[in-house]
Parts: sequence; C-alpha cells; structure tokens
Amino acid sequence: MRARRVLAMSVALAGWAVAAQAESLTPDQAAQHAGETATVCGVVAAAKFAAQVRGGTTFLDFDKPYPNSTFSALIFASDRAKFGAPEKTAQGKDLCVTGKIEMYQGKPQIVLKDPKQLAEKAAPH
Repeated sequence: MRARRVLAMSVALAGWAVAAQAESLTPDQAAQHAGETATVCGVVAAAKFAAQVRGGTTFLDFDKPYPNSTFSALIFASDRAKFGAPEKTAQGKDLCVTGKIEMYQGKPQIVLKDPKQLAEKAAPH
C-alpha cells in the first residue's frame, strides 16, 4: 500500500515538473532564471554571423538589437553547420530557444548546440 502511495506521489510530482517546464519565459524574465534550464520566447530583433568571434559565432538578439538586447542565443562555429544560416532566416521571427540560461557581461544568454533547441513560437489556440 505504501509503495502505491509513493508511486502516485512521484507521478504527480513528475507531471507538475513537466507542466512547469512547458511555460516559457520572455526575454526580460530570462535574467531572473540564470542557472536554470528554460525556454525563452520572443522576437529576434537582430541576427548576425560574426566570423571574427571565436572562429565564427551566430548571435540571435531578442527584443532589441545588440548592444541593447535583453537576451541572446548564440551558436558557436563548431555547431553552425547544424543550423543552416539562422542569421538570414531568424530576424523578425517569433522564436523560442531552450537551454541553460547563463549570464555573460550582465546579460542572459543560451548557447545553442542542437537545432531542436530552436523553434518557431507556436501560435495561440
């Protein structure tokens, strides 16, 4: 009997964790969640491939272009081929990125290593 209760509680907690993870953050909220793995959604205000940065880094700046962006997603050269050319296709789109939020020079960012971390924001039902 006790084992069933523990199992039921575990299933309930797992369901709560998945539901909590399903909610996305705005770019403005990302800094408050540094160190957490989360999904951040917003409009890409600027997308740039900087060949001179770490051998070629792609920057997706949300809400406002650099240096005033509130949140950025980065793709390093070693992973760039997996993403195509997001600097040409992402600008102006409402996108979501998922990963660990890190702070860099006082601003939140997520480093993208897998295209599954980047998706168009689903339209509301």
